[in-house]
Amino acid sequence: MEPWQARKRRWQGMAEGRTLVGPHTVHVDLANGCNTNCTTCWDHSPLLARPRPAAWKRRIFELERFVALAADLASLQSVESAILAGMGDPFVNPFIYDIIAECKRQGWRVTVLTNALLADPERIAALGVDAMLVSVNGASPASYAAFHPNLRASDFGRLKALLARWQVLGVPVKHVQVINRDTAPELVAMVEFAAQYGARHVTFKLASLGGGTEACAITEAQRAQLREQLVPAAQALAARLGVATNLDVFARQLAAGGLATTPIEDIGCFMGWRYARITVEGELLYCCATALRVGHLDQGPFSAQWFGAEWEAMRARLRAGDYLPACRQCGKFNQNVKLAAKVRERFGEAVYRSLTGRQVSDNTKRGTDAQGGKESIANHAIANHVAATDH
Repeated sequence: MEPWQARKRRWQGMAEGRTLVGPHTVHVDLANGCNTNCTTCWDHSPLLARPRPAAWKRRIFELERFVALAADLASLQSVESAILAGMGDPFVNPFIYDIIAECKRQGWRVTVLTNALLADPERIAALGVDAMLVSVNGASPASYAAFHPNLRASDFGRLKALLARWQVLGVPVKHVQVINRDTAPELVAMVEFAAQYGARHVTFKLASLGGGTEACAITEAQRAQLREQLVPAAQALAARLGVATNLDVFARQLAAGGLATTPIEDIGCFMGWRYARITVEGELLYCCATALRVGHLDQGPFSAQWFGAEWEAMRARLRAGDYLPACRQCGKFNQNVKLAAKVRERFGEAVYRSLTGRQVSDNTKRGTDAQGGKESIANHAIANHVAATDH
């Protein structure tokens, strides 16, 4: 199957509520351990009421197991992209460069999500990594050290040297800026920092907090300042400097209120047809949230479980708009916003509403009935789209 064929079948299956093809992107955690301890982290923050045990932090995804997984994923003839990350940092895994090479051998686009401090910039460039998604979290030595309590202000200089080297080597780098009480005042400076080091994009994320990390949440005064002053100023600067951002989506995150970071009911979830995450332990996750578990590699090949009962039950649940508490802190909100727009564009409002558990309006239903359509609104739209593109 060619990539375009897999994409076409995925869209059709998504609209019909059926799983016709494997995922586009698979996210694999390579290590639980980390060289930093971000205050917002659910696994390594010093604020956690229940810290992770040392044995858990030592676990990695072994090379032999990854090679076997890659072969199984390739058999689906749908995977185009691999995200290498972790509950910790992927460069803690000593096999990471071999794993990157295996992904490239399969022909996949490779994105590495990392704090970058352990990475070898020359090896990254030589392997042809498609994107380094660098978790920066700060725009000054002071904020960087506050966000990473085990680091010093001088470590910010190390990070800048790495970013500068990748800029020279032509390695595509994107920045992630998690916003909490320590980083919120620097929102505008983060845009300038991205321009200085040639970042292809900056993703701003409101920190998802729990288990004790709530102590570093933004204040309500900061939320108001972000919405009324800093986001508009950052958007204006990004436009002037030519820096791509998701500040429009970040503004929607700020509107969620409290510890919620995403108004997921307003958008819907489309991850179950496109994306999957696999932990170091082999757990299969529906999205990046560990609460949405849908299997385990010990239960059989990924390629079989993707079409299995657990995954299908979760797809049906979220398609009906029955969200879990973790969904209110959706880590894939940016992607869901983009996919929601594409569903509306391709299939129309009726299909979009059917995929997010909403009722179709009486006006829309009457309009379809007036055309004499015998199919459901959703199937009518799907049939038209498929017919128009089936050549």
